[in-house]
Amino acid sequence: MLLLLSLLVAFTLFSPTPFVHSHYNWSPSSSSTSSNFQSEWRPARATYYAAADPRDVVGGACGYGDLERNGYGKATAGLSTVLFDKGQICGACFEVRCVEDLRWCIPGTSIIVTATNFCAPNYGFDLDGGGHCNPPNAHFVLPIEAFEKIAIWKASNMPIQYRRIKCRKEGGVRFTIGGAGIFLSVLISNVAGSGDIVAAKVKGTRTGWLPMGRNWGQNWHVNADLKNQPLSFELTSGDGGTLTSYNVVPKNWNFGQTFEGKQFGS
Repeated sequence: MLLLLSLLVAFTLFSPTPFVHSHYNWSPSSSSTSSNFQSEWRPARATYYAAADPRDVVGGACGYGDLERNGYGKATAGLSTVLFDKGQICGACFEVRCVEDLRWCIPGTSIIVTATNFCAPNYGFDLDGGGHCNPPNAHFVLPIEAFEKIAIWKASNMPIQYRRIKCRKEGGVRFTIGGAGIFLSVLISNVAGSGDIVAAKVKGTRTGWLPMGRNWGQNWHVNADLKNQPLSFELTSGDGGTLTSYNVVPKNWNFGQTFEGKQFGS
């Protein structure tokens, strides 16, 4: 079974606290068009993994935590190095279909998956052996439940085609607050549209807009004392759209809580 990088970070666990909704502004940029997505089908290969491994339910290199609990379910994928883009692709959506092998493909089917994990290279094997995720291979690792929607499981390492599509999500963008002291870490998840975030800013009532750095996956951080003040966020998506959620986090927020803002395109 291919190695999937699983990262568990306590700061990004969802709490049972109800989501809090915010006021927002959303503005598409001139580049926010379908032309920024890979509308053409591209070749790749896909394998699957068994869900019996608990690391496949909780964790993942994008930091989304429990994928079932947080709304991603089994419609997820681990991506090889050339696709993962050091985690920038986290949250993006792809349509995947089986091709070429009539013995194993289920005709007329495709699946839509969200990038939530990284398939690490294994340089001890060649590209056609155990090194499926070695550069320059474009490779998807799917839960077996997703794989079996497009191919018979006996196919194992299947030729596929994929294309980037816009994500559709229920509810708003979610902000999970982690960190400690003046270190603020925010997991940004459930992003519609392009699905990925390329820039983020945070603002307290006693600060201006503070640029955040991407730590890993879609975890963003800033060093600032933002306790005891409402927080607003300004996000820029991979297709250039911007979304501002004002006062999405109330004054009495605590580390470990999750809050819900509005959504791109809503």
